[in-house]
Amino acid sequence: MLRVTVGLALLRTAALGALALLLWNPAVSRVKPAEAAPLVLLDASLSMTGTGGQWRAALDTARALARGGVIWRFGARVTAFDTLPPMDGASRLGPALAAAAARGGPIVIVTDGAISDRADLPPDVVRRARVVVLARAPVFDAFVAAVDGPRRVSPGDTVRLAVSYGAAGPRAGHAARQVRLVVALGARALAARTVALPDSGLAATELAVPASLLPVGWSALTVRLEGAPDAEPRDDARTFVLDVTPQPSVLLLASPPDWETRFLARTLADVARVPLQALVALETRGARWRDAATLALVPPADVDRAVAAAQLVIEAGDPAAFARVGPRGAVLLWPLGRLEGDWYVQPPTASPLAGALAGIAWDSLPPATGLAELTPDTAATTVVLTARLARRGPPRPVVVLSERGATRHAMIAAGGLYRWAFRGGVSAEAYRALIAALTDWLLSGAGEGGSPARFAPLAYEVANGLPLPWRWTGVGPARAIALDLVGPRGARRDTLAFDAAGRAELWLPPGPYRYRATDGRERGLVAVDTGSDEWRPADAVLAAQPGAPAARRLSVGMRDRGWLFVVVIAALAAEWAWRRRQGLA
Repeated sequence: MLRVTVGLALLRTAALGALALLLWNPAVSRVKPAEAAPLVLLDASLSMTGTGGQWRAALDTARALARGGVIWRFGARVTAFDTLPPMDGASRLGPALAAAAARGGPIVIVTDGAISDRADLPPDVVRRARVVVLARAPVFDAFVAAVDGPRRVSPGDTVRLAVSYGAAGPRAGHAARQVRLVVALGARALAARTVALPDSGLAATELAVPASLLPVGWSALTVRLEGAPDAEPRDDARTFVLDVTPQPSVLLLASPPDWETRFLARTLADVARVPLQALVALETRGARWRDAATLALVPPADVDRAVAAAQLVIEAGDPAAFARVGPRGAVLLWPLGRLEGDWYVQPPTASPLAGALAGIAWDSLPPATGLAELTPDTAATTVVLTARLARRGPPRPVVVLSERGATRHAMIAAGGLYRWAFRGGVSAEAYRALIAALTDWLLSGAGEGGSPARFAPLAYEVANGLPLPWRWTGVGPARAIALDLVGPRGARRDTLAFDAAGRAELWLPPGPYRYRATDGRERGLVAVDTGSDEWRPADAVLAAQPGAPAARRLSVGMRDRGWLFVVVIAALAAEWAWRRRQGLA
């Protein structure tokens, strides 16, 4: 009997002791041996082949350090290793470093040190990576940084281009050099200006080009530096794409004209950046339309032509004045408010404009002064904004959207919203955001032949080595679209594969590309610049370092040792079997 009691006690003690160790979970350190070969991250951005770059040396270094292991290229994206020259227009290390850390093992980075996302890199992963920096030789470079201007103009307009240019690198004791900024269409120069290069950094100027010098339709203008004494000529020019339309894209009809339409016209010209024509009428019955700028009478035939040609017609004021207006494109209705009072606009509901209106402090906006009676058909319209009288009572629709056949319609039922713009600050930005979002949604529905556009470019021109971004604007879920493109290397066919967020990317070599959907509904012009920020000399922000030692000391907890669980289960099972055999309770 005594032997049985001691045996049972030993089994119970072993089980309880193993359980106590598992609960305490003390850590035991051990040394992990080095892996056979590291993962090498090779900088494949355009800066590696810029003037003074050391791509060949970086390629040989990566091969030697990999020791037959794995090499990944990083830049604007992460790709498998190949010996082709770098083609990426950005130096983003973050995605490659995160993927390498998740894979495990030693990491080696071979780069010129000019990393654009250095501040976003995780410090612990960077510390344990070995970094080999092959810095570019210092050179002087003059460049065109950016070009901005109106995207759509009429033949009688003047295209005013805001041009940023600058210089970087050592200047070898020379004073400010005079260079020429030239705007050209192909080989034909349209405008020029002599400017002085700054010692370093950026400067800005404006170049004016009469739109009458451009053909009707889409054109790709080139803004280039001439006479710049630099060592890197590939960033001396930038492309700007614009469309010359014979009729205004947006027609504003105001009857009667008031502060609402005045602020609307000013904001439209600022945020929409499309040709805008404004006509006003002082009477509502048998309205005689006048040019808003000159107050000259406009013949009814000219009004009818402008209405028929406009992609967006805005009818602001008394609806009786627009009885004879029959727009073919998108329509924005802004009737006079009839229910007077302090109507406070509420945060937006789920709608196509919700993303553009996010972040607005709605509680800080002045109330609307009136609200038109509006009973939208919920089956055919989408309510974007609502308002409550004195912040109480049921919400009433303020902004609604609808699609009627092939055209898009919107209505703003509130009056006095111009006070948002008049107050300035947060209120003015909210007004701009609302008008810009409405105009963008309405204009994005205008495609070829009056059919709604299903997609549109997010940017009409991108730098060398970056993808052209596109967005889905059609009704329903995004689907793949086949494109026919005509570029500097001839015709090609490609496919826009939209993701769940309605975004797609297209990687193309430098040059202008005229695109058209294979079914012929959408067409336009996009461009990939020869210039890139990667060509400019830049300081190395990632320093060389040996990284963490190959052999590392790791801490292993007791719960990571599976045999302890086996001891607990075996001891308790043996005790139970022993007790059953002896007939113990």
